[in-house]
Amino acid sequence: MTDLLERFELSVDGIARLGRYPHVDRHAAWLERLRVNLPELDVFDALRPEPELGYLSQPPAVVADGGTPPSDDAGGAAAIARDCRAAPERAAAPAQAALAEAVRQKHLNAFIALAEPAALDTAASVAAQRLRGGAPMPLMGVPVAVKDLMPVAGFPQTNGSGGPAPAPSAHDALAVARLREAGALVVGTANLHELAYGITSENPHHGWVANPRAAGYTPGGSSGGSAAAVAAGIVRLAIGTDTAGSIRLPASCCGVVGFKPSFDAIAREGAQTLGASLDHIGPIAASVTDAALMFSVMAGQPARVAAPAPLAGLRVGVPENYFYDPLADDVARAVRAVLARMRDDGAALVPIDLPGVERSAALQFVTLCSEATELHWQRLVERPETLGADVRVRLEVGQFLPATWYVRAQRGRAVLAAMFAAAMREVDVLVTPTLRIEPPRSGAGSARIGGRDIPLHTAVTALTMPFNLTGMPALTLPCGRGDNGLPIGVQIAGRRGDDWRVLNVAARLEDLLKTTP
Repeated sequence: MTDLLERFELSVDGIARLGRYPHVDRHAAWLERLRVNLPELDVFDALRPEPELGYLSQPPAVVADGGTPPSDDAGGAAAIARDCRAAPERAAAPAQAALAEAVRQKHLNAFIALAEPAALDTAASVAAQRLRGGAPMPLMGVPVAVKDLMPVAGFPQTNGSGGPAPAPSAHDALAVARLREAGALVVGTANLHELAYGITSENPHHGWVANPRAAGYTPGGSSGGSAAAVAAGIVRLAIGTDTAGSIRLPASCCGVVGFKPSFDAIAREGAQTLGASLDHIGPIAASVTDAALMFSVMAGQPARVAAPAPLAGLRVGVPENYFYDPLADDVARAVRAVLARMRDDGAALVPIDLPGVERSAALQFVTLCSEATELHWQRLVERPETLGADVRVRLEVGQFLPATWYVRAQRGRAVLAAMFAAAMREVDVLVTPTLRIEPPRSGAGSARIGGRDIPLHTAVTALTMPFNLTGMPALTLPCGRGDNGLPIGVQIAGRRGDDWRVLNVAARLEDLLKTTP
């Protein structure tokens, strides 16, 4: 590890000059950041995947229709839509109430921009016209928040970053357009970790997002504003994006549901990229039923909600290596209790081994650093002062990773994907903790687990990033409280394209946890 750092010390200035990066006075900042990621880099330096195993390709997942149409007695977002369809002249009322609540809770910094009341009235009138024209409008009048990482007509798209204020967007990203076509009303654009490149949503330009569950604790990131808006009861539905866990992490920290679908099950058309081969769009919601309904609409499927059923015969993979060690004691207790509930409901708990999964952090670091730096290179060269300190240095260090490392990382991902595919032939879903720890305090740089300090990014993203690398669907569900009183999440993952199985199992588990003594 020392040898690797010495190699970076000798090379970073020369590489920066070779790439014509003009800010070579930042040598010390680069080495400080590289030192944080030395564990991942050291693992990667020794990694030698077989060349004949190929290069990972992530075509869009084929997700069959699933779930069930919302019933007349459905609650949550489906009930809001049902009431608004019955009285379309009052369809703006839920969104107006959400807007007022967002203003009342502005201390959360959950939003970057909010809708004008008149704009919500106009959007509700348009939805009512479409309803009269025969459109089904499964989200009629339902207020939603949209992570400010994609265009939303009428709102400036900041990507959570600094610089001159952009003009309002003239069009919607495809996922947003599908929600609006279904009758949803956008209350505002949600705050986030700048450029979606971080896990805390401590945004230097638009304010730190607060966790509604407890002051002084992180809401997680990067979709922290989306999760906070749902957890605070402002909206039931919000769009998030997920590159290493950025839907599931804040959803877990805030005690709500977060679903990262299979890769490109929801088209990313129009959304700002961070890591092109890792990015996912998905719902953050107040319940699994709400998440499933939002997912079906954004995926371009018929409107559906999850169909919970007893878990008899379900094979639940419990990967003891990596995912369950190390864990904070309170997280371990909560997730073990979940597994016991599933077993009591008829599921078979199947211990499995996932060889090589411990290399995920190294593969993720090299892949994401390379992709994000290339994407934002021009801005980094020309306007670095518009970036927050943490995001700037993360983007800068990507220039020091050789192209051969990027290719090696993709071969390593192919190995990882093949390993998961083989393991999933023995089970139907995997169940793991979402985070190794309970939500940490804001501003923390590390977490203590098992008597040793672990960098915060490692403690927080380790259990979510494998499913970005492989494109598998994964959902987090609240399953208890930590010793600090904040939520703990359990993660359910499935085969690529098996999104509805994950949603249906999660819906059943949500019901089971509601009846826990």
